[in-house]
Amino acid sequence: MISDQIQEILKTIPSDVCLVAATKYVTAAEMKELLKYGIFNFGENNVDDFLKKKEELKTESVCWHFIGHLQRNKASKVINEIDYLHSLDSLKLAEVIEKHRIRPLKCFVEVNLSREPQKNGVLLEDLDDFIQKLLPFSKIELYGLMTMTNPNDSDEQKQSQFEHLKQVLKEVNRRFGLNLEGLSMGMSEDYLLAISAGATHIRLGRILWKNLI
Repeated sequence: MISDQIQEILKTIPSDVCLVAATKYVTAAEMKELLKYGIFNFGENNVDDFLKKKEELKTESVCWHFIGHLQRNKASKVINEIDYLHSLDSLKLAEVIEKHRIRPLKCFVEVNLSREPQKNGVLLEDLDDFIQKLLPFSKIELYGLMTMTNPNDSDEQKQSQFEHLKQVLKEVNRRFGLNLEGLSMGMSEDYLLAISAGATHIRLGRILWKNLI
């Protein structure tokens, strides 16, 4: 049965915004149900879970995103199995990608705009240097920027961070002569704010799965 609630969620997402279904807490069988809605972009956080789910869905047409922190010691296992990486946050990880990836990998650089010490991501003052050092890497295709807001922030604070990331992307493009368009931002509780600020990719988990019948 097709869920009316999911259909209503899909109506709120413009056709040019990519909905990445965050699959951290669900099974491959549940993921398969989302294909009925035309949702085929899946984002995983855990390397072992990703490999298991990809094997179970190997006969399906799926675009695979890795959206969690990717540990360098596990990166080589998945680096040729994914289509997008949303969490490039260190040169050490970039070096692993460069060594093991066969074709260039579309990467979002994760930016820690909120400066929360428990979060991964490049600090804003380090971003230019980080991107400058990434440019020579032949197996990294810079695609855009990603950020995560604090769930305890107000809507106004989240909106401000989303708009800030969009401005940062414009400045990066200007300074480096690039044409990056990707903005991975917004989750279940704030995706509409992210879309209004220019998100190209939103990462939805709870709001989808709770409405899946």
